[in-house]
Amino acid sequence: MRTRALASEFIGTLLLVFIAVGTAVLGVEFIGTLGIALAFGFVLLALAYALGPISGCHVNPAVTLGMLCARRIDVRTAVGFWVAQFAGGIAGAALLFLLAKQVPGFHAKGAFGSNGYGARSAVHINTGGAFLAEAVLTFLLVFVVLAVTHRVAVTGFDGLPIGIALAVIHLVGIPLTGTSVNPARSLGPALFAGGPALSQLWLFIVAPLVGGVLAALAHRVTHPVGEERTIADEVAAAP
Repeated sequence: MRTRALASEFIGTLLLVFIAVGTAVLGVEFIGTLGIALAFGFVLLALAYALGPISGCHVNPAVTLGMLCARRIDVRTAVGFWVAQFAGGIAGAALLFLLAKQVPGFHAKGAFGSNGYGARSAVHINTGGAFLAEAVLTFLLVFVVLAVTHRVAVTGFDGLPIGIALAVIHLVGIPLTGTSVNPARSLGPALFAGGPALSQLWLFIVAPLVGGVLAALAHRVTHPVGEERTIADEVAAAP
């Protein structure tokens, strides 16, 4: 596995958390739910073109798990990506926390862009509803990634439907859970929010992973086998 692929996943996840979650932490009063949704979609779109040819721009453990289940990457690559993604999510949240602390009156406790259900949900969705929402929304994201790429890397116009899908997912999910669909995105902010955010974190790790596995299984049914390229093919084709 190339070091630059791991660096790509680390940097990409860091930027996704810092910029997109940052809009929820510092900009919600100015841009609203639509602005936050577009921020997530546009950041992922930009990263897909910047980092897609290097690592595939998963920047999401659920996407990596879907790729693993679809047999486009091996276990060693998946584990390396997971470590890089979770580390990037924590680093991005740390940088965001450092920036937010410069804003007078800012308090991270209990919020800080973390995900939640029950009293921490805008619509007070219960645990089962939150799990279902996160699993289905992640299913959509991973299914789109698998369907439009048919290989490890994001190339050409592949990034456009992926970015659009993430934006739409956030429009639906923000009122429900704040939208995770990405365990690394949830872990970093929860560590700084503490309290209830940490106690509810399990759902935003497990549900997206379940959605990623189901998406890979569905993709096997809806798309022909044999067209996918492996990570070895992508590395060999890289400049």
